[in-house]
Amino acid sequence: MRQEKNLRLTSSEISVVWSSYQNNSFSICILKYFLANVDDPEIKSVLQLALNISVQNFNFSKEILQNDNQPLPIGFTDEDVSPNAPRLFSDSFYLYYLKNMSKVGLSVYGVALATAAHADVRQFLSQAIQTSTELYNKTAEALLSKGLFVRPPYVTTPDHVDFVDKKSYLGGMLNLNNNNRPLNVIEITHIEANVEANSIGKALMAGLAQVAKSKKVRNYCTEGKEIAVKHVQVFTTMLTDDDLPSPMPWDLEVTDSTVSPFSDKLIMFHTTLLIASSISNYATASAASLRTDIATSYVRLTTEVAQFAKNGADIMIKNAWLEQPPQIPNHKGLAKG
Repeated sequence: MRQEKNLRLTSSEISVVWSSYQNNSFSICILKYFLANVDDPEIKSVLQLALNISVQNFNFSKEILQNDNQPLPIGFTDEDVSPNAPRLFSDSFYLYYLKNMSKVGLSVYGVALATAAHADVRQFLSQAIQTSTELYNKTAEALLSKGLFVRPPYVTTPDHVDFVDKKSYLGGMLNLNNNNRPLNVIEITHIEANVEANSIGKALMAGLAQVAKSKKVRNYCTEGKEIAVKHVQVFTTMLTDDDLPSPMPWDLEVTDSTVSPFSDKLIMFHTTLLIASSISNYATASAASLRTDIATSYVRLTTEVAQFAKNGADIMIKNAWLEQPPQIPNHKGLAKG
C-alpha cells in the first residue's frame, strides 16, 4: 500500500479503518465456523471468498492504523470462535447471510469513501467496494442456481408518466380505513428488503439464543428474535394490504445444537451490528417513503430497535465487552485538573 508521509488520518478516516478492523476480525471468526460446517461445494466456495475478503480487509486496516501510530483494537480472535462446534445453521442460511453481509459492506464502504482524502484509505475503500460487489454477485449467482433468490414482487405499472397533483398522495398518519393510495415501487423495494433482513435476523437470533452461555445474553437474543418476528409481520401487512405477495427466504433452518460456536462477547457484538444495520435501513426507507403512515411506522420501529440497542449496550458495558472507539481528549476535564 502507498503511504503518504507526514499526513495524518482524519477523524472520519480513523473511524472507518478502526471499525473495519473490528468488523473484519469478527467476520473472520464467523466465516471460519461456517466453513467448518458447510456441505454444498458451491456455497463453500462463496464462503471461502468471503473469508479471503475479510482477511484482506483486516490486514489493510491493520497496516493503515499502524502507519498512523494508532493503537490496534482488540477486536476478535480465535478465542472467540470454536469452528469444531456442531452445526447450528443450514447451508441455505449461509447464502442469505452472505447476501446481507455484502449489501452492508457496499453501503458502509461507499459512504466512507466519500469522506476520505488519504490516498491509502481511498485505495482500501475502493478495493473493499469492489470485493463486496464481487461477493454479492457470487452469492446472488449461487442463490439463483439453487432457486433460493428472493425476488421482490412483480407489479403492473402505468404506461405513461404522471405527476403528484394531490396532497392525498401522501396519505395520513394512520391507515385505519385502508384508504391510502397503493404502494409505489420505491416503497415496495424497501419493505421487501426489510422483510428479508428481519427474516434472516430472526433465524440468526433464534440460533444464538439457544447456544449463548449467559442467561442474560440468551434472553437478549430471544428478545431480538421476537422483535424481528413482529417487524416481519408489520412489513408483510403493508404488502398484503395492497394484495402483494410477501416474498420470504426459506430453508433458514436452525438445528437443535446447544453448543456455542461463539463467545458471548462475539454474540453481543453480532447483535449490535444487526441493530445498526436495521436502524440505517429504516432511516433510508423512511426518507424514501412518501406515504406518511409508512414513514411513521419506520420511525416507531426505529424507536423500538434503539431501546433494544441501549439494553444491549448495558450488557456489554457490564461485562467489559464494549470496546471504546478512539476519541478526542476531554479538554474541559483537563482544564479543571
